Amino acid sequence: MSFPYLSDLIFYLTGYMLPLPFAMFGLFVACAMLAAGACLARELRRMHREGRIGAAQRRVRGVMTEVAPDTLVSDFTIVVLVAGVIGARLFHILENLPSFFADPAGMIFSRSGLSVFGGLILGAAAGAILLRRWRIPLRPFLDAIAPAMMLGYAIGRLGCQVSGDGDWGTVANMALKPAWLPTWLWAQTYEHNIYGAVIAAPGVYPTPVYETLMALACFALLWAIRKHPFRTGWLFAVYLLLAGAERLLIEQIRVNVKFSAWGLHFTQAEFIAVGFIAAGIAGMTLLRQPVRRKVGAYPMG
Repeated sequence: MSFPYLSDLIFYLTGYMLPLPFAMFGLFVACAMLAAGACLARELRRMHREGRIGAAQRRVRGVMTEVAPDTLVSDFTIVVLVAGVIGARLFHILENLPSFFADPAGMIFSRSGLSVFGGLILGAAAGAILLRRWRIPLRPFLDAIAPAMMLGYAIGRLGCQVSGDGDWGTVANMALKPAWLPTWLWAQTYEHNIYGAVIAAPGVYPTPVYETLMALACFALLWAIRKHPFRTGWLFAVYLLLAGAERLLIEQIRVNVKFSAWGLHFTQAEFIAVGFIAAGIAGMTLLRQPVRRKVGAYPMG
């Protein structure tokens, strides 16, 4: 069962239909951004306290003023959120050009269909511009935001699951289902989904649930090793490896448009995921040397 709007969920739980046309996916995205922002602010405070990242520079009444980096998290979150939504929609359109040409307005303003990697790429670009303006060193910030991004992704995917936004998997093979596993965790029909699709029984793989579980496990790992002894940027490289591997795995049972090149067949997400994995391995290899940090010093790169 899917609940595109808050009123749908309340009606299911209580039997009362209230005029609350708030999109459940949007509510979960808001929760994801709040949780990720709180996680990022906590890490920035710790790293600033330990001397791993310096004060930020912000123009106040025409004068450049030093401020603690964690005080800029709310502004950073809003800008990245807006850029991320635009990027997610743009990449989804690029994945489905025939549908876009058939109904441009319908696809642009649809409440379903978003590319996570598109949002990540454009959001990262907007974030990098802000960091440059605030004179915050990139690599330490990337280490600070790595766990937060994984936590936000896990919560955001719950929004996909609850609203039934079309990010589900292929038809579930019930013959492969372990006997101990609940049926709902193997196959769902997403009745009343926001995408308007009718899914025949037994249903499709609930891939948003799997992604949430994997992302939470990745977040726990990143959080546990965030005080690593390696060079600045190593933790973000680990994030890239985990994010790419997680998405590459889930794409094997997801419904997505495939492209052909060099004799290979792959989805846009698979192509980007391989790039993430390669970048992560390269970064972990180059930054694996332990460093001795001096109190009060922080890296600028």
